Amino acid sequence: MAIVRCSLEGFANRLRFPSFVRSRGFATAITRISASPLEPHNTLDYGARLQKLQRKTAGLTRPLTLSEKILYSHVDEGFEVRSVERGKTMLQLRPDRVACHDATATMALLQFISAGLEKVAIPTTVHSDHLIVSKDGAVADLENAMIEHREVYEFLSSAAKKYGIGYWKAGSGIIHIIIFENYAVPGGLIIGTDSHTPNAGGMGMLGIGVGGADAVDAMAGMSWELTSPKITGVRLTGSLGKSRWASSKDIICKLAGILKVSGGKGKVIEFFGPGVNSLGATAMATVCNMSAEIGSTSCIFPYTAAMGRYLSSTKRADIAEAANAYSIPLLTADEGSDAYYDEVIEIDLDTLEPQINGPFTPDLAHPLSQLRDAVSKNQWPVEISSSMVGSCTNSSYEDLKKVQHLVRQAKAAGVPRVRVPFLVSPGSEQIRATAEADGIFADLRDAGATVLSSSCGPCVGQWDRTDIPKGKKNSVISSYNRNFAGRHDSNPATHSFVTSPELATAFAYAGSLAFNPSTDSITCATSNKDTDAALHFQPPEASELPPVFLPGELKYQAPTTDNASVQVKIDPDSDRLQLIQPFSPWQDDNVQSMPILVKVKGKCTTDHISPAGPWYKYRGHLDNISHNMLTVAVNDFIPSTDPRSIGCAINPVTNKIDSIPAVARDLKHRGVKWCIIGDHNYGEGSSREHAALEPRFLGGVVVIARGFARIHETNLKKQGMLPLTFDNLADYDKIKEGDTVSLFGVREEEMEPGKQVRMLVTRKDGSTWDARLNHSYHTGQLRWLRAGSALNQIKNSARAQTAS
Repeated sequence: MAIVRCSLEGFANRLRFPSFVRSRGFATAITRISASPLEPHNTLDYGARLQKLQRKTAGLTRPLTLSEKILYSHVDEGFEVRSVERGKTMLQLRPDRVACHDATATMALLQFISAGLEKVAIPTTVHSDHLIVSKDGAVADLENAMIEHREVYEFLSSAAKKYGIGYWKAGSGIIHIIIFENYAVPGGLIIGTDSHTPNAGGMGMLGIGVGGADAVDAMAGMSWELTSPKITGVRLTGSLGKSRWASSKDIICKLAGILKVSGGKGKVIEFFGPGVNSLGATAMATVCNMSAEIGSTSCIFPYTAAMGRYLSSTKRADIAEAANAYSIPLLTADEGSDAYYDEVIEIDLDTLEPQINGPFTPDLAHPLSQLRDAVSKNQWPVEISSSMVGSCTNSSYEDLKKVQHLVRQAKAAGVPRVRVPFLVSPGSEQIRATAEADGIFADLRDAGATVLSSSCGPCVGQWDRTDIPKGKKNSVISSYNRNFAGRHDSNPATHSFVTSPELATAFAYAGSLAFNPSTDSITCATSNKDTDAALHFQPPEASELPPVFLPGELKYQAPTTDNASVQVKIDPDSDRLQLIQPFSPWQDDNVQSMPILVKVKGKCTTDHISPAGPWYKYRGHLDNISHNMLTVAVNDFIPSTDPRSIGCAINPVTNKIDSIPAVARDLKHRGVKWCIIGDHNYGEGSSREHAALEPRFLGGVVVIARGFARIHETNLKKQGMLPLTFDNLADYDKIKEGDTVSLFGVREEEMEPGKQVRMLVTRKDGSTWDARLNHSYHTGQLRWLRAGSALNQIKNSARAQTAS
């Protein structure tokens, strides 16, 4: 669908407002309230935001989408939006806040420290949720984490005190749930160092995942850059209430099957239509959260009554009141704006069938009725070895109530316990305390479930799994968002399937992927040897919200202003934390006769480039974590029949095969700069910038791929790596082992936005061939490249301002 531009004047003046807002004036109607009960001095002013939107869009004559309203009301004052072209124009934005979890905050804070800044310029929070290993249950796992990660937690706490950052301690909850409960506001803009930051879209807030360097820009008070996204409209019709087993998880699983893992790249997914109003706030958050699995920039729902109910239930009724007043002009798309989406997809909730996605990729969607045949046809392990409910995607009160309803059905039918290990994670301490008081967890424990801590756990690879040997094929099912090979348990033979909490629960009782809860029954032996119990599940029912949320144990450290005497705790001999040393500025000679470290074949996510699991402990130590670089990537230069094709490389100097990081270190020691060749959507998955930091640290200069995932491409740029894409995708196939690469057109006086780079490839026999490469740099980003990193450029600019 083409974007139509007009020049008629005065559209902004025709925006619709409630009558009392018109009469009181936009800047004074329900204005300057607290943006969060935890931050009384951080104000939310819808009136001022609306006035800014009016100023910026004056002269635009077409209706605005919701995404445009949020983005344009957050641009720099000097930025002109009337000439914005989707997919091309670089927006200069001012986010409302920044959020980091512990596995990314360490490196982000180390970069912030190295920039020499005194305090964050915008509200920022750090959340300790990724490091806790799941093994024995909530209490024991949390106690172990407090011992194992004491050094990192002390660093995060002290750095938060030093720089005016709110700190959520281990056990407080998962970052996106804490944001949703305390900080998400309709019409806001948040960036977070986690790819699932779009979770905030369930509250009508635009959440965008970024790398740590991007976060540092915003924390430092600089504008944050984003290519103006294209907008995909998803029209929902019907109601989930009529679909019975279908849930909001099935909306995004279905959409993932339509768009695939890179179909959302450079796009915001914007939902609209009558079906939107059938969803609760946390249900909408589930959809937005998993939009990261289609590579989207973000995902957003318009403001609804459900969002107001959630705000009120989480002690933010004043925000709900203000949002109600500004709903039409600011927090929902203009009437007729659906004609200006770049594409429109329609999903009928009345006919939506439950989905199970996987294995190994979140976009391989199977309707429930077809799963049994797919498992049989592909010879996937049919027996389920474990079922899991929780993660930032599906750990809400409503999700857990659905699980409880199914557990009670099973018990009433004479099936008292699940058949396979069943792990359940509450999303936050607030949800945990409320669920405990409601008897949810008592019922689940009686059924054989293990209740884990309020943290990420197996979803991010923090699962100390002992029941299945490494390498053994098995199937697990979960309500998580991501299911790459080895994602949960570091076992590449684990087939992971993603679905809703209710289906994950039903499968925990069946123990088989051949089960269909809408048609099949489960039989179980009873104490009476002559009879069996027959369990036929009815679709679960659950209330959207509890009568009241209980706060539980307070595990929050508020920002402080008296920080002059605070010392950030870093042991110089630590193997967990290491101060950042600046990267060297760009050298033109580095891109001549570069050996190729590895030609990556097939899917290469950030999990392949920088695996998680046990490596989380080194996320604050660049030297140590670099030992994991590309250790699970497939190298096309080594025959697939050789087990060393995974994680190994041929040293171009010695011709010996060793691990990829070992070869890279050897080349670095020899002073040899190298490059990487990548396949489609290189760097898919999480926002972890370690996947860009590690090759830079080990002497890499360039990554040439068929295509990049958005966040990873930006992370490479930020760290001074040069990401380039093949103009002719077939040139990837022509790259052979032993080739060297030279680049032309990358000198400072030559390289320009939109101008191609020439690649000269030299074979072992001395023959050569040429190819054209593309880049996505704009003028400002080229300064990062020349300086050696974006952080170096920040320092250079600060020094220049001081000198002047």
